[in-house]
Amino acid sequence: MVNQTSVTEFILLGVTDIQEPQPFLFVVFLTIYFVNVAGNGAILTVVISDPKLHLPMYFFLGNLACLDICYSTVTLPKMLENLISTNKAISYLGCISQLHFFHFLGTTESLLLAVMAFDRFVAICMPLRYSVIMNPQLCTLMAITAWTIAFLHALLHSVMTSRLNFCASNQIHHFFCDVKPLLELACENTELNLWLLNTVTGTIASVPFFLTLLSYFYIIIYLFLKTHSCSMLRKALSTCASHFMVVILFFAPVVITYIRPASGSSMDQDRIIAIMYSVVTPVLNPLIYTLRNKEVKGALNRLIKRKLCLQET
Repeated sequence: MVNQTSVTEFILLGVTDIQEPQPFLFVVFLTIYFVNVAGNGAILTVVISDPKLHLPMYFFLGNLACLDICYSTVTLPKMLENLISTNKAISYLGCISQLHFFHFLGTTESLLLAVMAFDRFVAICMPLRYSVIMNPQLCTLMAITAWTIAFLHALLHSVMTSRLNFCASNQIHHFFCDVKPLLELACENTELNLWLLNTVTGTIASVPFFLTLLSYFYIIIYLFLKTHSCSMLRKALSTCASHFMVVILFFAPVVITYIRPASGSSMDQDRIIAIMYSVVTPVLNPLIYTLRNKEVKGALNRLIKRKLCLQET
């Protein structure tokens, strides 16, 4: 019979096992986290405060900005602490909670990106019916549905993982608590957990991705067939290219991580890929998605001018 212990905490081995570059990595990731919070916080502030941005597109962008701040906050503060601390422990409850919120927020973002692609499809291909189709009630319903599905999906993984018994080793070869690294520490059969991870998570990651691609495909076909103005075509394609870049940066690492067989993966590869979608993508979203947008930049300028006027008075 396999020896089993009641695990009360786990040890997160972090981004790298080499000690020398860790102070440098701390500065790099702290800067990234600060830029992420500042950039997405600015987007969220102007979307809420500026009446001109109270439109479906910016409603979803506000959701995305909020998600990106929370998504990085689930993993980055603990990673930063571990880079400068000798105590790399995380409690059992803290580990399961981190796993839950990581999948909750990550799944919400994947669904939200598909909703945003649908919003662009309606805006470009059905401009006369846009305000009727993308009414506030539908936008709110789609956002609530995305958050609810994501919560239930994350709850599935957190409950199934918490039911496992873990062996004597409590060292997680990762910088946060994720399903795959935890399953490697389990004492019992984890085939069901792996099946749920590959099938359910794989489906939730791939279906929004292909729906997003389908939306962009129809947009491009529509533009080439219907648009006779080269400037309008170039502007619309530029917008789609920006959105598509975010989609690729987020979905490609997720699909590689959760659909690839466990036997074909390594912890080092998983850590590098996880940094891409949990650290890098959230900080790039404001730059790619919104700061290139004239209306958002105009709203930011108006907000800054109001702040300066208040300070002068």
